[in-house]
Amino acid sequence: MPHDDRMSPLELRASLALSSIFGLRMLGLFLILPVFAVHARGLPGGESTTLVGLALGVYGLSQGLLQIPFGAASDRFGRKPVIVIGLVIFAIGSVMAALANDVWETIIGRAVQGAGAISAAVTAYIADATRDEQRTKAMAMVGVAIGLTFALSLIGAPPLYAHIGMSGLFMLIGVLCAMAVGVIVWVVPDLPVRAATASRAVPWQDIALDPQLLRLNFGIFVLHAVQMAMFVVVPVLLVDLGLPLPQHGWVYLPVVLLSFALMMPPLLAAERRGRMRLLFMVSIALLMAVQIGIGWITHSVLALAVWLLVFFVGFNVLEASLPSLTTRLAPAASKGLALGVYNTTQSIGLFVGGAVGGWLARHAGAGGVFAFGALVLLLWLFVASGMKELPVTSDQ
Repeated sequence: MPHDDRMSPLELRASLALSSIFGLRMLGLFLILPVFAVHARGLPGGESTTLVGLALGVYGLSQGLLQIPFGAASDRFGRKPVIVIGLVIFAIGSVMAALANDVWETIIGRAVQGAGAISAAVTAYIADATRDEQRTKAMAMVGVAIGLTFALSLIGAPPLYAHIGMSGLFMLIGVLCAMAVGVIVWVVPDLPVRAATASRAVPWQDIALDPQLLRLNFGIFVLHAVQMAMFVVVPVLLVDLGLPLPQHGWVYLPVVLLSFALMMPPLLAAERRGRMRLLFMVSIALLMAVQIGIGWITHSVLALAVWLLVFFVGFNVLEASLPSLTTRLAPAASKGLALGVYNTTQSIGLFVGGAVGGWLARHAGAGGVFAFGALVLLLWLFVASGMKELPVTSDQ
């Protein structure tokens, strides 16, 4: 129907506000990535690369461990209270990290930052606020927020660090987080209680072991494992091709922006025509082609940028589709729990991708990393072949 082609004012307001909250969460991860390893050299304990890596990675670890409890709590106690509590914890961790005097104190602050694990609750809130036929569009807004945060962090972190230092960066994140509490309380609309949300919650094991949800959880695991493994070696490839590290953001930013422009038309067309399964499979195949292309057919910065563009087009389609499909397949009263499992699997994928990518880069070179990516994507293609096509339906 024509009125279903556009988001309602409530859907648009909720999606934009919640996407900005999601972007803020990722800012806590991305903003320190380009500068922390250099900064840590001046801290007690910073000579240990293991501790520096732990300071970077513990954020994702504590977040991954608490996604399921926060998601389940949002099903039981409501989305807004859980998100506000998570943001307060995140802000406290940011202040702790800003006041840290050594690497161990930074690690503790980063762990507390990650303990505000609100990703599942925020995604569930977006699902509550949108109709099925608009949900992938809303999830694409989340992807835009994450992509912009990633690219802008790479460009903006070095000059910000030069002016306000690492303590200033952490304090800035904490202030933005406090402002985000206001966004949740006063900007994000309250939603009417729906009959579906009053239904009985499904046992957690039924959510964790549902075959269709398992396919999607495996997919997000592979997607982020491949992304993390790739970016163990892509910056090195850019340097080897003659592009200095401080200029890498000027490759990532246009690639990310253009990828969003290119992914939206096929995504919206597939939603309207009920062809999401086909687009899903094509996107996985595109990522496989990128692994092969970067590994064996890259001889210039421009060629690598083109491969990255293709990668992010496929990545963004899948990044928007996977949570949308999860919310449509999960029982209404257990969306938060289902998204908690989903986000936990995503965090595990980031960890595994970084660990395996680093090991392969050391022992098998960049070619080994891209061969790993191609193989796990082939496995995902096989697993995803059993997906069912979901019809576009009106809101429940």
